[in-house]
Amino acid sequence: MYPTLLHIGPLTIYSFGLMVAIAFLTANWLLNAELKRRAFHNAEQLGSSITLLALIGGIFGAKLFHLLENPSYFLEDPLGSLFSGEGLTFYGGLITSIVLILFYLRKKSTPFLAVADAAGPSLMIAYGIGRIGCQLAGDGDYGIPTEHVFGMSYPEGMVSTLSARNTELVRYFQEVFPGRPIPEDIIVHPTPVYETLIAFAFFAILWKFRTKQLGMGQLFGMYLILAGIERFFVEFLRMNPLYAGLSQAQWISIALAVSGGIIYSLKKRS
Repeated sequence: MYPTLLHIGPLTIYSFGLMVAIAFLTANWLLNAELKRRAFHNAEQLGSSITLLALIGGIFGAKLFHLLENPSYFLEDPLGSLFSGEGLTFYGGLITSIVLILFYLRKKSTPFLAVADAAGPSLMIAYGIGRIGCQLAGDGDYGIPTEHVFGMSYPEGMVSTLSARNTELVRYFQEVFPGRPIPEDIIVHPTPVYETLIAFAFFAILWKFRTKQLGMGQLFGMYLILAGIERFFVEFLRMNPLYAGLSQAQWISIALAVSGGIIYSLKKRS
């Protein structure tokens, strides 16, 4: 893994930060192109404002939801957990960004669902690119221990898979493989890779449907359904605390997928 890509004098280039920047730049480019194609007034300015709000809301919301899901991190090191680059929960960023953008568009008297349709494909591909950053950084978004042929380890990752440095992963290994000797380096599911591949495939679907005759909000509804399905099933391979049998992300996935289904159904063209 490559948490740090290179040093340029006093400047350090981190793989996760670089991929997040690429994700936002790609999303902004695609959003601007879609807004122009859909003939929005001041499309480029509107797209840049939305991307900026998504960046602010994404980082703040992602950190907040992570700390709510893992309060022990905050209690152990309040300042360190708040300002570290680790621990960002995508759904927290998505929800916070949607709220900020919704208020912004209302102030501009611009229909939210129309803009959301334009943003759907860019959101999906940005998520996939961001997961490449998680893979390169080895930031702990990987999955449970496995013997699968696609299994990997992250010994030099931000959250190492070396058993001597990761007691939580050791606990999961003992649950998955009871009675087995604990290896020095634990093989796990590379869930960021799975998510990147699925996100790119779903992006292709949304990109194709963007030119179809759909009702306002339907493409965004499709995005919510696909995003919810993807995360719901991948979560079965990840290490997250459970609430009534499902992780926080799975409950949010269900809510998003159901919301997407409702939006798609209500906005269907007659």
